[in-house]
Amino acid sequence: MNLFTAVNEGMRVAMKTDDTAITFGEDVAFGGVFRCSVGLREEFGEDRVFNTPLCEQGIAGFGIGYAAMGGTAIAEIQFGDYIFPAFDQLVNEAAKFRYRSGNQWDCGGLTVRTPVGAVGHGGHYHSQSPEAYFTHTPGIKVVMPRGPVDAKGLLLASIRDPNPVVFMEPKVLYRAAVEDVPEGDYEVELGKGEIMRPGGDVTVVGWGGQLRVLEKACDLAAGVGIECELIDLKTLSPWDMDIVSESVMKTGRLVVSHEAPITGGFASEIVSKIQEECFLSLEAPAKRVCGQDTPFPLVFEKFYVPDELKNFEAIKEVVNF
Repeated sequence: MNLFTAVNEGMRVAMKTDDTAITFGEDVAFGGVFRCSVGLREEFGEDRVFNTPLCEQGIAGFGIGYAAMGGTAIAEIQFGDYIFPAFDQLVNEAAKFRYRSGNQWDCGGLTVRTPVGAVGHGGHYHSQSPEAYFTHTPGIKVVMPRGPVDAKGLLLASIRDPNPVVFMEPKVLYRAAVEDVPEGDYEVELGKGEIMRPGGDVTVVGWGGQLRVLEKACDLAAGVGIECELIDLKTLSPWDMDIVSESVMKTGRLVVSHEAPITGGFASEIVSKIQEECFLSLEAPAKRVCGQDTPFPLVFEKFYVPDELKNFEAIKEVVNF
């Protein structure tokens, strides 16, 4: 099963097990531009799977209202780049709904799905990775899977979590990532990272589609005798600080990589916190390998993205410091 079919299956399980669950967004009734909702309208009916106007703030606002009434809302924003018109609804309404009512009301049944990241030809309006904007907002959980198994399990956990969740799907992996996905109903715990490959020389941290790049960088490092401990955070808010800090206290070195621009990117939060918690264990300054501080370029994408060679150089730099 590839990633988009895993997402589809996750929504199908959620809607089978929860009669209040609905899914909606631009072109969702037709299967969506990436086919993630294909077949759901035929199975669950047009009252539970339906299109919306081209209005992202309306999609988010409707989802908040439906969740506030006790329903399970699975909203789709067609591209992560288009989530910004809904930003006010998500950070000022969804994130604060429970807090401002003193826990009398909430909209925790809201999950907002959106595809993110580079795809090779998306340019500046179809390639962005906006995760850091949302990790700055208390009250919202932020999740990004690296493959089909996690996509289904994390999506089901997000839909059932008692807090609003922004669920970001690396669109480059929709058809590229293929795994044996368990049938039926299962969840992957939010807030827990995973050690993908153990190592003792340097800790390498990423999430989403960047893990595919980092696996290649770790392979290159292994070729010169460097053992990388590769960690997938899976959830960015809240992020699993324990798994990273325990690894860094063992390796003494840290490299964090993501596609989003380096300034204010989530790698900055990880590096800052690890510097506070593991300062006496560090053998080298932590290194960030990220996108550049420019709009996402079209013809220069290959120079912009933090590919395996840039990460390999960073790994060697911290090991040889």
